[in-house]
Amino acid sequence: CAPCWRGSEVGAEAVQGLGRARPPLRRLRPLSAVTEGEPGEGREPFEPTRFWDALGQAFKVISQEATKLSLAFSRPPVVSAEDCQKLSEDVQNAILALATVYYWLPKGQGTTLRKMVRDATTEVVEGMIQLTETILSAPLESLSQEQLISTGGVWEACEQVSNLPRDNQAAVASALAACLGVVKDALEEMEHAAAEGQDPYSDIMEDEELGFRGNRDTYWSEADRKLLSSCIGLMKASKACLKKVLGVVKAYGKADSPEQISQLDDLADIANEISPSVDELALSMYPPMNQLGVRLNAAKLASVLKKVLEITKTSHVCPPSEEGWVQFLTGAVDHNMNKIKSFTQGQL
Repeated sequence: CAPCWRGSEVGAEAVQGLGRARPPLRRLRPLSAVTEGEPGEGREPFEPTRFWDALGQAFKVISQEATKLSLAFSRPPVVSAEDCQKLSEDVQNAILALATVYYWLPKGQGTTLRKMVRDATTEVVEGMIQLTETILSAPLESLSQEQLISTGGVWEACEQVSNLPRDNQAAVASALAACLGVVKDALEEMEHAAAEGQDPYSDIMEDEELGFRGNRDTYWSEADRKLLSSCIGLMKASKACLKKVLGVVKAYGKADSPEQISQLDDLADIANEISPSVDELALSMYPPMNQLGVRLNAAKLASVLKKVLEITKTSHVCPPSEEGWVQFLTGAVDHNMNKIKSFTQGQL
């Protein structure tokens, strides 16, 4: 039995619109059971084909119910109390069915995969909540722009089910690709700033009240630029690390055994720390630069990268033929970190 829809048994509310009472439409509340409950581990063997077929159907039904609900409150005649009650029950049942299917997916299939399915499910439910709230707050028999946007939002969220990874190997690869994209953007932004010259804020318009940007705090000193070069080197190592790890996960990653699934989750968990660590380092590199702060952020990033490389090397995604680049990147991280330490020696 799937966890109940918390807060679903809410008394119907009569909403006033254009001087007349709108038929009662049940107000939906967030599906906390999706984010707080536990999956049904061990109740019956997990059947992937059955699960994905059922999940796709559940998303399809939600999309259809969103369409019905939106159309019913977009044109005359006024929806009868009986029809409104039926609409509310249909939406409620569709959401409960989606929650039920979600709980078929056990944690043993991978926490990375399960989080992606949970996020997709929650997005759909929250979209239906927003649509319901939009209808409740809109004038009677009017199709507002907000209602159109909310309905389209539910459709779009439901369509994402076709893009969900089907196993933990694909889920981890997707997570790594997302991290790589963030790191690429941060690196390109920092390289662009460093290449612009002494003033990384040169694209900012001068303020009439503040006057010309003559404050030296907007410029990198020569010492700053030496440190900047090694920090960018560490960011490049981060990009290379994610790119290589993504490659071996795609080439050698498997989700056939609990051990393989667990190793992939461990890899995703630590790799998820790379992009925020890169962002923290990048932010600290802008002038006025606190060199000690930069060194601390660089050390944090270097530690994360070495953990990623260590976990990769000891997992099934890294056969002996791939150990060379692991050692090379470990050396690259150490090389850049040692240079950062030497440039900031006087800051300690």
